[in-house]
Amino acid sequence: MTLSQHSELHTSSKTNSVEIPLWKQEGAEPFLKIENVTKKFGEFTAVDNISLDIYKNELFCLLGGSGSGKSTLLRILAGFESASSGRILIDGIDMAGVQPWNRPVNMMFQSYALFPHLTVADNIAFGLKREGVARSEVKQRVDQMLDMVQLGHLGKRKPNQLSGGQRQRVALARSLIKRPKLLLLDEPLGALDKKLREETQFELINIQEQLGVTFVVVTHDQEEAMTLATRIGVMNNGVIVQTAEPHLVYEYPNSRFVAEFVGSVNLFEGQIIEDLPDSVRIRSKEAGAEFFVNHGISCAPNQTVHMAIRPEKIKISRNKPEQANNWIEGVIEDIAYMGSLSVFKVRLASGKDVRVTQPNFVRDMGARFTWHDKVYLSWQIDSSVVLTS
Repeated sequence: MTLSQHSELHTSSKTNSVEIPLWKQEGAEPFLKIENVTKKFGEFTAVDNISLDIYKNELFCLLGGSGSGKSTLLRILAGFESASSGRILIDGIDMAGVQPWNRPVNMMFQSYALFPHLTVADNIAFGLKREGVARSEVKQRVDQMLDMVQLGHLGKRKPNQLSGGQRQRVALARSLIKRPKLLLLDEPLGALDKKLREETQFELINIQEQLGVTFVVVTHDQEEAMTLATRIGVMNNGVIVQTAEPHLVYEYPNSRFVAEFVGSVNLFEGQIIEDLPDSVRIRSKEAGAEFFVNHGISCAPNQTVHMAIRPEKIKISRNKPEQANNWIEGVIEDIAYMGSLSVFKVRLASGKDVRVTQPNFVRDMGARFTWHDKVYLSWQIDSSVVLTS
């Protein structure tokens, strides 16, 4: 299953065998509704008038840097913090005044917070035992959950006898065993190493799809959000600045902040010199060239804008391109071999550096270029976007 298929699979209706996600369905009722929520700590505004709809069975990611307000918003959803204004509705019920333990919500913390003196099975069963669930049902549900997270053979171990990835799955099982309608995850994979984190991301997707629970995940890791999410809400200074499916956030950022925060990007400042309904022409002094983009924008004549293009969209060559537009020349200043791809830093005559990434389809592909080579960079008319903010 591809990541784009993953984003389309969550609770949707079918029209002519094409699955339509709930957030694209006109009139669909959101499962989680955040209305004009603000949270202030004294004079500091941590969450600033956020409104957001999240739909049943979504795996929604709140993505942002430190201090962006994402964890504060998560704590408000859990009931650990009270909003200064606004309201939260879960499955149509206003959560105002509802204590955390009475909400249809559970939260998984980054630290996992496992009880070191209890076995894996007892850690998972803890919440059910506190509620007085019958012993036979507790055992049945714990066994089911252990099998789901592939830890059935480790139920009698203590947390200190587990790897980081195994502890993460125990914490997830404990969070899910009470069958919450909404699971909140605060940097759930942050304590894992890179390889294990990548493996666990797909396990998390599979578990979420099996259970059909709505997930809201907080993360600062762009790759993690792109892998996990059906949709992403990018946060900055207490505000959600863009909400969209992962590929749209990456390919069509709505601001310089989003373009720079999500992935790597080259930004060229320039002025609009021609704005047609289906294309726009930009003159950039720092690039020493004119660029064409195959869509129009709403802006004033000669307005300063930024053209954004991702490094992997750029072709690097020793030969001058045959195309009339959308090419520049420069000199290779740095090369980084990353295994699956090579990264080139190319310096233009203006002194601006342009980042180019090229996949290494064959061995020694990067050896075709070396330091101080004069090269030409080119891209297609539909490879870039124009940003006015």
